Amino acid sequence: MDLKKSYINSILLVLITFCTSITTVTAQISQKEKQALLDFYDSLDGENWKEPWNLEEDVATWHGIKITDDTVVEMNLFNNNLSGILPESIGELKNLTHLNLAFNSITGVLPKQVIGLSALKVLKLEMNRIKGDLPEAIGQLKNLEELTAFNNFLSGTIPESLGSIKNLKILNLSSNNLKGEIPNSLGNLSKLESLGLFENSLEGAIPSEMGQLSNLKELVLANNQLGGAIPVEFGQLASLRILQIQNNKFESFKGLKLIKAEGLLAFDHDAGKDFNFDFKNINEGKTRMADTKFEDDDNDENEK
Repeated sequence: MDLKKSYINSILLVLITFCTSITTVTAQISQKEKQALLDFYDSLDGENWKEPWNLEEDVATWHGIKITDDTVVEMNLFNNNLSGILPESIGELKNLTHLNLAFNSITGVLPKQVIGLSALKVLKLEMNRIKGDLPEAIGQLKNLEELTAFNNFLSGTIPESLGSIKNLKILNLSSNNLKGEIPNSLGNLSKLESLGLFENSLEGAIPSEMGQLSNLKELVLANNQLGGAIPVEFGQLASLRILQIQNNKFESFKGLKLIKAEGLLAFDHDAGKDFNFDFKNINEGKTRMADTKFEDDDNDENEK
């Protein structure tokens, strides 16, 4: 009988030890990744975040951080009172698929090391104070599906390499200080559904290649210095629902005649004398700031 009790007690001890070990397992991310997170926390005034990290606790418990297979795959710090510049060591988080830093007070330039985040699918930087050029090599982010950086102080030209991101569905660079022409290469973004370039200093003609964007639903080009004629290739934009082209310097709007008006939900323009055709059943001529949203759908979903 004593032998039986001893055996049972041994089994119980093994089970208790096993269960205890499970509860104390921590996320074993690499030292480089952890240091990158610590650099990020220090550089962006982590102690004053709305949801600061407890550096004494396991990284997996830190607000906005998701870890899979012992590597950081998501960082969602939307509207968390981040203030400061992005550290270059952010490039060490090489397995990030989602980086949402929108609606904060981030300053300085976007570090070129960001282009090393080759797994990124979502990069959200809107409503910050980021300045300087977008990295010319940003096209190396081949897996990117969404890039939003509206309402910042970005300058320079739109990188030609953006046209090589074949999976891109959403591109919004509105309300910045971008100049130069719209790259022809954007016509290669066959999966693009939304393009926002509102309120910059873009000039020149709209590339005819943009007529190749058969999946484009929303095109917002208002408040720039664009000129020339509206491309006749716009007639190929079969999926287009929202078109905003007002407050530019277009010389001809005849290209709009080929657009299938029945599909449009909103059309804003300040057309000249040659605009002598009728679009019915749409919100014509009334400015609709569809490109600059003051909410974040991804964040809302994560908070549910």
